[in-house]
Amino acid sequence: MAKVFCYILNHFPNTQLMKGLVIRSTGSWYLVKTEEGKEIECKIKGNFRLKGIRSTNPIAVGDHVQIIANNEGTAFITEIEDRKNYIIRRASNLSKQSHILAANLDQCMLVVTINYPETSTIFIDRFLASAEAYRVPVKLIFNKIDSYSEEELHYLDNLISLYTYIGYPCFKISALNGEGIDAVKKDLQGKVTLFAGHSGVGKSTLINAILPEQNIKTGAISTYHNKGMHTTTFSEMFPIDGDGYIIDTPGIKGFGTFDMEEEEVGHYFKEIFQFSKDCKYNNCTHTHEPGCAVRKAVEEHLISESRYSSYLNMLEDKEEGKYRAAY
Repeated sequence: MAKVFCYILNHFPNTQLMKGLVIRSTGSWYLVKTEEGKEIECKIKGNFRLKGIRSTNPIAVGDHVQIIANNEGTAFITEIEDRKNYIIRRASNLSKQSHILAANLDQCMLVVTINYPETSTIFIDRFLASAEAYRVPVKLIFNKIDSYSEEELHYLDNLISLYTYIGYPCFKISALNGEGIDAVKKDLQGKVTLFAGHSGVGKSTLINAILPEQNIKTGAISTYHNKGMHTTTFSEMFPIDGDGYIIDTPGIKGFGTFDMEEEEVGHYFKEIFQFSKDCKYNNCTHTHEPGCAVRKAVEEHLISESRYSSYLNMLEDKEEGKYRAAY
């Protein structure tokens, strides 16, 4: 690669080799912020897609890259620097390809609504398991608390108790009226944070509450389907006070796991992994084997039935060998 750079710089003197951060991705081009603070629109060189990267987007927001720019203000991305982590899911309807949501994260905040639209526990648990697999800490933001009935608020509190007990910090907020926003803002300082969740859960409204100068477009909920409609169409990083960034991404419908072997799935459920150490067999799948400590813990309500159901649901992915979007 160094020889290629030397050749280009020697034979094309109007070009510059620079390093930068990918701060926006539309799928066809990328906006890179250089070390000098300049923002340059970039394309990727075709050979990125020939290196065995099984991804619909070999470059993601948050990537540190090297680019070759010319005096006209355009550039090619020529190299991706090593990532410390990333969030990845199976690409919709493309069972052999992945989609990287963002790279080099300090944390992810998964925005959840128990209604308007509903976020299922299966979706939450799939996201959490994938984040565990790629070493990304996750916090849960339960939004729209101003909209719920007493029964829904009671269910929300039960979910918060469950996930807090497992080890995932939770926030209760209303992005619409500002309740709980200060606690979220405090937790963003100095960190690169990915905001993720279904369309319609209020990610854009939340980012507007944190960064009102961005004035991100927000959308309505379909009253017929009780689902959100896409308003964010590409991924983008927004700088925040305290030397941090928020990464906004398009809403996610389903979360298919990628490159996760059957025997690994239980490792990414914190409480299942903890109890699995007492199983009779080292290769226990926690489905039928005698002496399974995990199933015993479920029966004794030490592991929640919803989490165990999510675990079984992910095992079905492995059995079927395909992406599941029925949730």
